Amino acid sequence: MSRRNKPERREILPDVRYNSVQVQAFINHVMKNGKKSVAAHQVYEAFALAEERAKRSGLEVFEQALKNVSPVMEVKPRRVGGATYQIPMEVPPYRRFALATRWILAAARARSGKSFAEKLAGELLDAANNTGAAIRKREETHKMAEANRAFSHYRA
Repeated sequence: MSRRNKPERREILPDVRYNSVQVQAFINHVMKNGKKSVAAHQVYEAFALAEERAKRSGLEVFEQALKNVSPVMEVKPRRVGGATYQIPMEVPPYRRFALATRWILAAARARSGKSFAEKLAGELLDAANNTGAAIRKREETHKMAEANRAFSHYRA
């Protein structure tokens, strides 16, 4: 039961190069201090590097990485009579994308050295190959949900 009215979701227009709404949303997440052109340049550069290393299109690598990192289950805290239980719940699609994006970017920013484009390309390739920090984060989330399966009857 939601207590406040939710603002309507904003329409994101597709990006210029790949005509993909997901890529544009990803660019918006990369962006810092409103510098969209800088963010777009970094993302496209990362795609080019990933394409070079993987021998398949950068967009394919990106989509595979997103698919691999997206969590299926997560836990949500719910108070039941003074105790707080972590209740496993299925993740809605828009949140899957948001979490996957957040984890990929956090992992890329945490990588050492080099330019951001190189770090991002590396993380996207790792995620596409089911390795790397972002995948570890997803596994952790799934493990938490699995461990708390006993509380799944307390649907939030």
